[in-house]
Amino acid sequence: MKKFTVLALAALLVVAFTVPAFALENIFGGYWHTRFLTQKNFDGDNTGAVDTREVNTRTRLYYTAKLNDNLKLVNKFEMDTVWGDRRATVAGTNPINYGDAGADGVSIEIKNTYADFNVGPVNFLVGVQNFKLGRGFIVDDDASGMKAIWKVNDGLYLPFIWKKDVEGGAGRDANEQDIDSYVFAPIIMLSKDIKLNPYIAMIHSEDGRLLPGALLGAVDNLNATVFGIDFDAKMGAASLWFTGIMQTGTLTTEVALNADLPKGAEVDLKGYLLAAGGKFDFGKGDVHGQVFFATGEESGGTTNTAYGDKEINAYFTTSSTTYYWAEILGGGVFDGLGGGSAALTAPAYSCGVAPSNILAANLGVTVKPMDKLSITADLWYAKLDEDNAFGEDKLGTELDLRVTYKLIEGLNLDIVGAYLWAGDAASADGKNDTNPLEFGTQLSLSF
Repeated sequence: MKKFTVLALAALLVVAFTVPAFALENIFGGYWHTRFLTQKNFDGDNTGAVDTREVNTRTRLYYTAKLNDNLKLVNKFEMDTVWGDRRATVAGTNPINYGDAGADGVSIEIKNTYADFNVGPVNFLVGVQNFKLGRGFIVDDDASGMKAIWKVNDGLYLPFIWKKDVEGGAGRDANEQDIDSYVFAPIIMLSKDIKLNPYIAMIHSEDGRLLPGALLGAVDNLNATVFGIDFDAKMGAASLWFTGIMQTGTLTTEVALNADLPKGAEVDLKGYLLAAGGKFDFGKGDVHGQVFFATGEESGGTTNTAYGDKEINAYFTTSSTTYYWAEILGGGVFDGLGGGSAALTAPAYSCGVAPSNILAANLGVTVKPMDKLSITADLWYAKLDEDNAFGEDKLGTELDLRVTYKLIEGLNLDIVGAYLWAGDAASADGKNDTNPLEFGTQLSLSF
C-alpha cells in the first residue's frame, strides 16, 4: 500500500510537469519544521517513566492543478519522522520511518486530495479535506466528505456539509456500522467586522460501535444532534469571540456499561460547552485571554463507564475534536507527530486537545520589540468540572513562554518553555509527586 502511495505521488508529479502549460496552472506550496524537545514528569511522577527527549521533522507539500477559474484539484502530502527512530525496523515490520540510518523508509501520507469547483453561485469541495466546526471544539480534522457552499451575497454564505466518519464495509450488518455527519452552518456577516456562524450537526449510525473516541465499541444506535453558534467581532484595536455548543439526542449501548445500563439501554446526550476570548492590540504587541468550560460526567472519572442516570452529561468529543490551548495541558506547539513519536500531548487526566470535563482560563501578553522578534507569555489555570476517579479536580496553573525570531527571510526560530504547577488531578494515581515541564526549539518555513 505504501509503495502504491509513492507511485501515485510520482505519477501525479509527472502529469503536472508534462501537461502543456496552457492547459492548467500548477500551484506549489508547503510547510516544514524540525523540533528539538524535552518533556518531563507528564505522569505526575518523578520516576521518568514517560520522559521524552527527541528531534522530529514534518514536511508538507501542496500541489494544486488549476484547470480554469472554476475548477481545481487540491492535493496535500505529509512526511513525518523522528530522528534516528529504528523501532519499526528492529521489530521486524516495514521500515516506515525515513529518519533512521539509511534514510529510506516509506512514510508519505496523503493529507488532502479533493476537487474544488464552482457551479453557478455554489462552490463544491469533494474528497478528502479539512473539516472544522465550532473552532475545533466539535471537529478540526482531515476526513472524507463533501461541502456545498452557496454564496447568496457578500454577507451570507450557506454551507451544507456531509462528513463520512466511518465506513462499515459491505453487507447489511457492515452497512449499519456506517457513521455519517450532516452539517448546516450559515455564515452571516452583520458587517465587515462582525460575523455570526450558527450551526447544526446531526450524527447518525444504526450501529455506532466503530465511533472514534472514548465510546469505541460501546455504542449501538446513535442519533446525536449538536447545536452551536460562533460570534466574532472586531472593534478598533479590540477583537472578541464567543462559542456556545449544546449536545442533544440519544444512543443505545452495544455492551453493558454497568448494572444500571445493560446492553440496549438508551442514554441521552446532555453535554454543553461555553467559550469566550479576546485580544487588545497596542501596536508593539497585544494583551489576550480566553476562558472555556466543558461539562463533565457527574459520576466522576474519565472512562465514560458509569451513567446511572442514563445521561451523558459530559461534553462528548471524538478523535476529530482538536482545540490547542496551553502548551502542556492542551497540546500547544509540541503536540507530537503521532505514529512513532514519543512526544506527549498532555498529562494524565487532562483532556488535552479535546476539551471535556474542564474549566480553563488564560491571560497572556505578546510584545514585539523589533520586526524580527516577538515574545509571548501566557498564564493558564485549569480544573476539572467533575472530580476524577480519585476525588480530585485541580489540574494546576501553567506558565508558557514563547520567543519567535526570524533568522533569515522565510525561516523562523521558536523557543518554547512551559512549566505546570500541577494539582493532584494531573496525576495518573491522584497524588501528584512532581511538576511537568517542557522545553523545545523549532525551525520552520512555509512557501
